[in-house]
Amino acid sequence: MAIRIFPPEEMMEATVSVPLSKSVSMRALIMAALTRGAQLPEEGIALCTDTAVLRRCLPEESSTINVGGAGAAMRFLTALYAATPGRVVTLDGSERMRRRPVGPLVDALRSLGADIEYAGEAGFPPLRIRGCRLSGGRVDVDASGSSQYVSALMMAAPLMAAPLMVHLLGGGAGISPYIRMTAAMMERRGVAADIEGYDVNVANSPYKRTIDDGEADWSAATFWYETAALTAGWATVRGLRGDALQGDRAVAEVFRRLGVNTEFTDEGAELSALPDVYARIDGDMSAIPDAVPAIAVTAAMLGIPFRLTGVESLRIKECDRLAALRSELLKFGIMLESEAESGRGVLAWEGARGPLTEIPVVNTHDDHRIAMAFAPASVFVPGIIIDHPEVVEKSYPGFWEALSEAGFIVQAPDAPVPESYLNPED
Repeated sequence: MAIRIFPPEEMMEATVSVPLSKSVSMRALIMAALTRGAQLPEEGIALCTDTAVLRRCLPEESSTINVGGAGAAMRFLTALYAATPGRVVTLDGSERMRRRPVGPLVDALRSLGADIEYAGEAGFPPLRIRGCRLSGGRVDVDASGSSQYVSALMMAAPLMAAPLMVHLLGGGAGISPYIRMTAAMMERRGVAADIEGYDVNVANSPYKRTIDDGEADWSAATFWYETAALTAGWATVRGLRGDALQGDRAVAEVFRRLGVNTEFTDEGAELSALPDVYARIDGDMSAIPDAVPAIAVTAAMLGIPFRLTGVESLRIKECDRLAALRSELLKFGIMLESEAESGRGVLAWEGARGPLTEIPVVNTHDDHRIAMAFAPASVFVPGIIIDHPEVVEKSYPGFWEALSEAGFIVQAPDAPVPESYLNPED
C-alpha cells in the first residue's frame, strides 16, 4: 500500500484533533492492572496499536505473550511479570523487537532477585520470566538507552518487599521528563515517588485509586507544528495544554525557532507563523527524542542547518531513525553530514545538497514517526509517495484523515494528478 500527497491549494487554516497521549495511557494501564479491584480504564486512554497491545496482554494468562513492535509494552511488562509471584511467561515480540535491547532492565531486575533468562541472544527478547517477590532496595541502572527501564522499575515497586531506590548511572543521563511523568502519575495514585539528584525513590505501598489523567498527545502534535512551519499557515490543535505531564511540550520552544508561534486557548493550542526563523538550530534532544524526525525534516525543508545531540536512543526505536532520516532525506537532495554516522548521538546538516532527480518515494521503515514526519514535505515537493502509510496506526490512527481535512490531497499513487498541479501557472 502507498499514498501520494499534494499540499493544500490555499493557505492552510485548520482545526485538528490528536490522539490522547500514548505515553500517559501506557502508564495508566500498567498502574490500573496493579491496583487492587480496579479494571483497565476505558476513558482517557489513547486508541492506538500500543495501547491495544497492553489491553490484550495484561489480562492474558497464556504462557507466551507477544507484544509485536510495542517497545514500551515489552519493557513495562518485563518488570510487571518479574515482580508478580507465580507468573511464568515467555515474553516475545516482532523481529525488530528482538533487536531492541532490554539488557539494562533485565540486569536491574535480576539484582532485585528476578528470575529471568534469555530465550535467544543475551540482552534481547525473547525472555523467560518466572515471577517472584522482588526485594526492593537500591538498584543501579544505565538508562541512557531508554528511560523506560526506570519507569518500568518504578511502576513495579509497589509489588516489592521494600521501597525501591533507582540510582541512575552516567551522571543522570536517564533522568528525563518521562521519568518525571511516571513519578507524577504514581503520586496521583497514592504511591510516593521522589526524584533527588540522580536517585528515584519509590514507596512499596499499593496503588490506591485509578484516575483519568488522559491528555492530548504532544508527540502527535509535533507533526502539526511541522505542518504549520512548512505551510506558514494556521492550525488549532484541540485539547493541547501547556501544563501537560508530557515532556514533549518542549517542542513548542523548538518550533518557535522554526517560525511557529503557540498560543493556548480554551480550545487548545493555536499555531501560527512567525515572521522570523533562526539561522540554524542547535540543541540537545535527549528530553524529546520522538520529536527529532519532525524537527530534522522541518529544518531541512526550510534550508536551516542544524546539529541535534542526545539522539542515541533513536537507533533502537521502531527502526534506526538516524539511518532512516539519512536515507529518506537524501531522496530530497538533503545530504546529512558524516557526523551523523559517527555513533556519537549526533544528527547534523550544514546545508549540503544534491540534485532532486525524481519525485521521492519515502520508505517508512515500518516506523510511524518517519511516515508522519515526511508527509508535510509535500509542501516543497508536491506528489511525494509514502510507502506503507498504515504504520501510523501505532500512535495516530486518524493522521491521514486529519491531513486531508487540513487541505492536503491524500490519494492513491495512480489517481489523476490534481488539475492545479498539471497547470501550475494558473
